[in-house]
Amino acid sequence: MTVAPPHDPPTRHQTAEQVRAFFDAHRTVRHYKPVAMPPDHLGAILHAAQRAPTDATAQLYSFIRLKDAGVRERVAALTTNAHIAQASESFVVCLDVRRTRRVLEAAGHVPGEWPAIAVHFGIGDAALAGQNMLLAAEMLGYQGCWIGGVMNNLEALIEELRLPEGVLPYAALTIGVSDEPTPYRPRLPRELVVHEDAYRDADEGELRGATEVMNPIAARQGQPGDWARLLRAYFGQGGSMEERELGLVAALGRQGLRAGDRQRREEE
Repeated sequence: MTVAPPHDPPTRHQTAEQVRAFFDAHRTVRHYKPVAMPPDHLGAILHAAQRAPTDATAQLYSFIRLKDAGVRERVAALTTNAHIAQASESFVVCLDVRRTRRVLEAAGHVPGEWPAIAVHFGIGDAALAGQNMLLAAEMLGYQGCWIGGVMNNLEALIEELRLPEGVLPYAALTIGVSDEPTPYRPRLPRELVVHEDAYRDADEGELRGATEVMNPIAARQGQPGDWARLLRAYFGQGGSMEERELGLVAALGRQGLRAGDRQRREEE
């Protein structure tokens, strides 16, 4: 349903304390109560997603809403995230440059070749729209989880969702009513992520201090956390990101999103 834009947008003024409280209430949730989402809530969440900023007016994203129980189960297995099958609503958030190309062709124009730009702005658009979706859900009392596990079996996921060239999964997103206690998660000290006028490398002392701040995020089963060890499992040599890298590079080529492919074909 399309809603007419307001003639006089309402004020969005909040106090600094209210803003802090809203974002401090954010939790990543992987266990949900078996609660169906009312259609008006889903409509509001999707409305928020489509109101996200977008590059060059193109809206370079699509959402695959996972409705069928069998599809949910298969996507949950492919991503190794069981809560995809359990949440009130589950989505795969995709960058989508295919639609823009087809709009150009339908208007009689020839689309350009810009695969690197497609990845850069397509992922940006997808992330912005998906985060708008999650923020709207939290305003309605839900919690959710961004899922990077779409990278675990990327080509099989592309097959399952029948994604054509120009469309690539960025992440999955689950939304529902929390059924688990979740702790407040720390974040890096602000001076390490906010740079004034130019980038500044943190010194080793600052990095060690930041690691101490972040250690609780890696705590498991009552044991103290080791954030650096957690990062090593993902980003260190032999970590999971190296394995995902191979699948992503292959999928970028398959979906026509790998920079330099056209030049290589012409040279051949």
